[in-house]
Amino acid sequence: MKKLYALLPFLGIFLIACEDDDTAIVTQPDPDPVVYTAGTANFSKYVAVGNSLTAGFSDAALFRAGQEASFPNMLASNFALVGGGAFEIPFMADNLGGATLQGNPILGNRLILAFLPTGPAPIPVSGAGSTEISTKLSGPFNNMGIPGAKSYELLAPGYGSLAALAVGAANPYYTRISSAEDATVIGDAAAQGSTFFSAWVGANDVLLYATNGGSGTDQTGNLNPATYSRNDITDPNVFAGSLNAILTAMTAGGADGVIANIPNILDIPFFTTVPFAPLDPTNPAFGPQIPVLNAQFAGLNQVFQALGVPERQFTFSDSAASSVIIKDEDLPNLSAAITTALIGVGVDPGTATVTGLLYGQARQSNENDLLVLTSRTTIATLNEDAFAMLQGLGVDAATAGQLAINGITFPLEDQWVVTPEEQTAINNALTAYNATIEALATQFDLAFVDTNSLMNEIIANGFPLADGSTVTGAFATGGGFSLDGVHPAPRGYAILANAFIEAINAKHGSNLPGVNPLDYTGLYID
Repeated sequence: MKKLYALLPFLGIFLIACEDDDTAIVTQPDPDPVVYTAGTANFSKYVAVGNSLTAGFSDAALFRAGQEASFPNMLASNFALVGGGAFEIPFMADNLGGATLQGNPILGNRLILAFLPTGPAPIPVSGAGSTEISTKLSGPFNNMGIPGAKSYELLAPGYGSLAALAVGAANPYYTRISSAEDATVIGDAAAQGSTFFSAWVGANDVLLYATNGGSGTDQTGNLNPATYSRNDITDPNVFAGSLNAILTAMTAGGADGVIANIPNILDIPFFTTVPFAPLDPTNPAFGPQIPVLNAQFAGLNQVFQALGVPERQFTFSDSAASSVIIKDEDLPNLSAAITTALIGVGVDPGTATVTGLLYGQARQSNENDLLVLTSRTTIATLNEDAFAMLQGLGVDAATAGQLAINGITFPLEDQWVVTPEEQTAINNALTAYNATIEALATQFDLAFVDTNSLMNEIIANGFPLADGSTVTGAFATGGGFSLDGVHPAPRGYAILANAFIEAINAKHGSNLPGVNPLDYTGLYID
């Protein structure tokens, strides 16, 4: 076959040489190039509003390469084919992502995959980030995605105030670009007079509760967001009113737009990577301790049995992975009953009191619990606060150390586990938010992107690419999610951008081509 290919050029020359001099050689013209059209949309001035998903946040930070790979920037590259204008991005100063406020670090660097002796693990990239938050950037900016922003915060005056940021009452990313101390994100976005906008809003209204293990409060029924804490779930009516106000502002000048719903966040790698039973009996640091632990908890297990709650007993297996001990705040608190029962069988009052205090709302994790990604570096480590607390109760240092091991002798605290009750609160909020988003998409005549279904498909079955590879939801290796386990990798953002493009084409009769996900990395390798 190689010899035949080598002869082809010479064969062509021979045939041409033998042609009659009067015979013209006809060259076929190339097919007509694709002519792109905007359809009924006007993309000349595009503004994107939202949170970290809009900004291009990735690997636990906002940095230049991630901002360049944001889905709005990908959309803008398509819009440029049909008359779209410049798309200005409020770039961070470098690719580290860290930032300072008047010289003091307030934002950490992005994560990279490090190959450690214990195996690959995400760690912050080294170096000092050169972004200084108090150094204002001159806008306006087309990408108004503000990492960390909740729906109602996009409408809050002073959310970009430097003075408010100094006391923790503003957002550092917006502080860099706000037009005034009392400005609002949506006010600055709407003032640009966009002809087309994208809105992806609401994830943080429930995500921060979830990523912090449900340690906030479900504020459903509370219509005053001024009383909310950072990790609380936003009341669905507050969310609906906020989104309605956002869309009213963005469409006031007649702009068209596209809006997306919120994916099922409990299916992302942040909640699915750490198994509910992570304790390996073959681990030399844990395995030899199993008989000691089982003996240590034998008396307490008898108390659980006597109190009619045998499901709370603690047992560690020497032949299979074991669950961790967790604190479940939805359980009845049996501290007093445990203390009384132990004293009744001869345990000294001090030991009985400490035991009741530690395990009154404790149980082992099961298949219905979700351990958050960040628990990986906490499980089986010494809880310094618990160690100090126990010593304050009069426990000697050696015993306090033995009783303060996270997930083994000291129950994992609320922020590390999303229990079934907390999952129900999260899912109820998501259902309500997504119903509002879809209804307002119809009310404001916007293109609608069902990112929830798309992400479900990627996680359940993967997303095939042109080269035969498949993007999945597997942490670090799947190509869809970045190393923080929450935000997409650039390749994941490209798949999302194409979903936005498909919705826009369907709504407006445009024929924008989208982007090639293979042009974007599935994982930054340094």
